Formats: sequence, C-alpha cells, structure tokens
Amino acid sequence: MEQAPCFNAILEKSIIDNWHRDALTDYKGITLQYHDVARKIEKLHIMFENCGVNRGDKIAICGRNSAGWAAAFLATMAYGAVAVPILHEFTPDQVHNIVNHSEAKILFVGDVVAKTIDPTKMPGLEGIIYNPDYSILFSRSEKLTYAREHLNEMFGKKYPKYFRAEHVKYYHETSGDELALINYTSGTTGFSKGVMIPYRAMWSNYDFACQALGNNMKPGDQVLSILPMAHMYGMAFEFIFEFLRGCHIFFLNRVPSPAIIAQAFAEVKPSIVIAVPLVIEKIIRKKVFPKIQNNRMRLLLGMPVVNKKVRQMICEEVRKAFGSRFYEVIVGGAAFNQEVESFMRRIEFPYTVG
Repeated sequence: MEQAPCFNAILEKSIIDNWHRDALTDYKGITLQYHDVARKIEKLHIMFENCGVNRGDKIAICGRNSAGWAAAFLATMAYGAVAVPILHEFTPDQVHNIVNHSEAKILFVGDVVAKTIDPTKMPGLEGIIYNPDYSILFSRSEKLTYAREHLNEMFGKKYPKYFRAEHVKYYHETSGDELALINYTSGTTGFSKGVMIPYRAMWSNYDFACQALGNNMKPGDQVLSILPMAHMYGMAFEFIFEFLRGCHIFFLNRVPSPAIIAQAFAEVKPSIVIAVPLVIEKIIRKKVFPKIQNNRMRLLLGMPVVNKKVRQMICEEVRKAFGSRFYEVIVGGAAFNQEVESFMRRIEFPYTVG
C-alpha cells in the first residue's frame, strides 16, 4: 500500500515556494505574505518550546476567522501539537467545556471571546493568548509568561542575521493515523462532541480539492473566506487547500451581512466562491432580483427571440455580484432555496451543490 504524503511537508513546501506572495489578509486590515506567516509560526514555536508544550499536546483556538487565527492554527499543526478549533459563536459554557474536555494546554482567543470566557472555569489551561498580537491575557505558567515577554530576544538569538526560507523546518508526522486536530460539533444535543481527525484525513481533503479544483486555482489566486474555519468545510476548502496551493486568502473578520459580503466580493474578486446556500440566496435577493423582477424584464424573458440574450445578461449581472472573476460557485451544508436554484439553473449560472 502506497504511503500517504506528509501533510506538514506539503505545508512547509508551500511556504517556501510562495515566500514572497501575499498569503493572509484581514479584509480592510493587515496583509501577511507567506514569509510573514512563517515568521509568526517560528515565534509561536519558540514560545511553545520554552513553555513546555510537547508534541501531541492540545492547543485550542476560538475566534472569528482572521490572519492571526490562521497563523496560530498552522503553527500548532507544524509543531506537531493537536489543534482544537472552537466556533466563536459558542457560549462561554460551551467553550469552557470543550477546552476542559479536550485537555487543551493553551487557548488562543479573538477579541469577542476574550471578553466572555472565565479562566477559573478552565483549570487545566496554562495560558490564554490574544489572537491579534499573541499577547498573554492569562497565565498559570511562569515559563509561558517569560517566553512571551522575551520572545523577540529569543528569536533574535536563534536567527542573529535574518530569518530565511531555508530555516523553515516543521514537524513531519510519521503516520497518517497521527492525531492532527479535534473538531467539535455544533452541539445540538447537549455539549459538543469531539471528532478526532488524523493527518491522513487532512491530506485526503487536500488531495480531493486538488483533483476537483486544482486546474482552476493557481498560486496568487484570491479567495474570500466566509465560512467559519472551526468547521471542516470552511477549513478544508476555504483555507487549507488555498494556503497549500499558494493562494491569497481574505478573511471577512466581521459580522457577515449581505451588504458587507457583496462589497467584499466586488473588491476581492475571488477565483472561486465557496459558501452555504443562505449567503448566495441573500446576495441574489438583495443585489439581483430587484433589478430583474419588473414588468419589462418579465416581458423580455417571455419573448423567444430575445430570451437567451436576456438570460445571458442576467447571468452576467449575477456574476458581477460575486466579483466576476470566479470560475464557479460551490455551495454545501444545507439545501438550496428552490426559487433561487431554479433561477440559477434557468440563467445557466456556474454553480455546484456539494
């Protein structure tokens, strides 16, 4: 049986090969190139090493999608620790339960989550780290506190001249069955249940995406990340595949109203659109239907001679609503509204339902 490739080796290669490309952008905020991400990963690794994090230890991440979230997740994987992504929409009690149940040693949090959780209810945690700047919000470990306070000094000692691509060397899992992350469900019946995801599942999702999307996505292409990365759908196909491919990922790190999403699509012009049906439906109802649901348009659509041309014009209008540059819209996670799907099929809009 052929051995599955090493996931972290693919991650390592992507960072080296795309060193000077744009990698992660907070929409209307900072942009990190691949070498910036590598630098953040290395600093987090120095912090992990010096505060006693071992391979296989659990590191939880809870917050809205952001460049800081992504870098913390990649640093965890590349270190050989086990990532525990937590939906930022969970209640504080749910977050406490997941952190305790997973036996997480460190918790990274975003700005909203930081204000609601209670460290005293997570007695096994050694520290809570603030995602945007990786400052320490809470620490039970003198080693962690010291490592963060002296992080730049430690980094400077390790790389006295400068940090280069040849310094990127990550933990390579020895078996596809090694635990990579624990993904917790939405908890519709009581507290969330943890699903143990091995490295082979991470690699196979990437391999599937390469076969299904690879011919249409190339290094430097842009994508807008809307789906929560704490869910495997968003993580696998709006983040990991694109990052390993050398793409530029924009994170919509704010409340995703239809107006903001539509504006982001227009500005980012993503090469692919991956979303849940509700996002697509809201944009079409808000941006497209008002322009075409009038008597004149209904009359034109009813005329066989001009019907096809009008449908092409409408399809182009819908494409504009999503940035025009994408090759396909992929939706999954729920059923499409019949009216919207019938409309999309009628105008021959390029979409796939997963």
